[in-house]
Amino acid sequence: MIGSRFSVVKKGVALLLLFSSLLGPAGCYQTPDSDKRVVILVGLDGFRWDYLEKFQPPNLMRLAREGVRAERMIPAFPSLTFPNFYTLATGLRPERHGIIANTFFDPEFNATFSLGSPAVQEGRWWGGEPVWLTAEKQGLRAACLFWPGSEAEIGGMRPSEWRKFDGKFTPDERVRAVLDWLALPPDKRPRLITLYFHEADTAAHRFGVESKETAEAVSRVDRAVGGLVDGIRKLDGARDINLVIVSDHGMAEISPDRVIALNELVDLQTVQIDFSGAVGGLRPLVGTADDLFGKLAARQDHFRVYRRGEVPARFHFRDNRRIPPVIMVPDEGWFLVRQRGLEGQGGKAFLRATHGFDPELPSMGALFIAWGPAFRQAVTLPPFENIHVYNLVCAVLGLRPAVNDGDRRLVEPVMREN
Repeated sequence: MIGSRFSVVKKGVALLLLFSSLLGPAGCYQTPDSDKRVVILVGLDGFRWDYLEKFQPPNLMRLAREGVRAERMIPAFPSLTFPNFYTLATGLRPERHGIIANTFFDPEFNATFSLGSPAVQEGRWWGGEPVWLTAEKQGLRAACLFWPGSEAEIGGMRPSEWRKFDGKFTPDERVRAVLDWLALPPDKRPRLITLYFHEADTAAHRFGVESKETAEAVSRVDRAVGGLVDGIRKLDGARDINLVIVSDHGMAEISPDRVIALNELVDLQTVQIDFSGAVGGLRPLVGTADDLFGKLAARQDHFRVYRRGEVPARFHFRDNRRIPPVIMVPDEGWFLVRQRGLEGQGGKAFLRATHGFDPELPSMGALFIAWGPAFRQAVTLPPFENIHVYNLVCAVLGLRPAVNDGDRRLVEPVMREN
């Protein structure tokens, strides 16, 4: 809560009234036009920070030049899709909001969460308050087109509009859906919209970071963003619409020649593998966590192993029952598999690139661009953690943020002075 004690004199009261008119509840800065602003939070899955220079997508390059961009944005650990898109939405790190990986086990529920499963739509898995609910609670309509968490009823609430993820929904169809929402009458128009594109992530996983397929996927996403901007310019309320464009993580090349086979380290019948890949989480089925840690610690080669309580503090990955008691962190480019020779699951080919590695690695860096009338022009920020994006979106909309792990450090350097 922001507040000060003022002397009860006419001048002091006048100043207080003026100051209060610019401050929302709990110190959220409100400007004269914050009651009109719209924010479109655009999520580009797997869009590495350096794809702008690598592939020169013209629309995103222009928005980055004209608006505010980050040298790179640092994802939360582990640098995976669901944990980070939900961190962007809540300002909470994964250990706080509970989506600790794309697939994980909850010992209290005695159940597993995974992408594409019914659990995605169950509110019990999703902690914290996502920004679409922050908006709805404070009287602003929100609409979510594909964002992790938006399919679930969280705390008994949903956004005013939402759609179940459909990978067949083309980028152009997604843009048209958003423009249709923006064209609604003022009392029906969402003030917060989320929009998600998966194409760059899918292509890099299958074909590699440097592939022509990834370049083509980046181009498809870029054309969609360009179409969105063109459509916005034709709307009556274009002067109130702002874009915050983010990605969840970067991408690093991997190879079947750089695998860590778990069955060569432990008897797989004695452990439960909650997740593997660029980060591993194991629970002992026989013996203790200390026993399991000791076996792996004696065999460390291209990975580090930690007891949950000893995971490096900078990862913020200790304080949640869903975090397994033993965590494995491979070196960049090394990949945890159950058994050598069975790397591709379900007959699929081995991935060419992936993510989940140490978030501080440049290869894991994510994209951040803020563009629109609420934002400064031609500004480049040094790297920052993605936990701060939630507070920025709240500030643009004049919302009181829920409790979160970020702060307001982006507000002054990103938002235009009024």
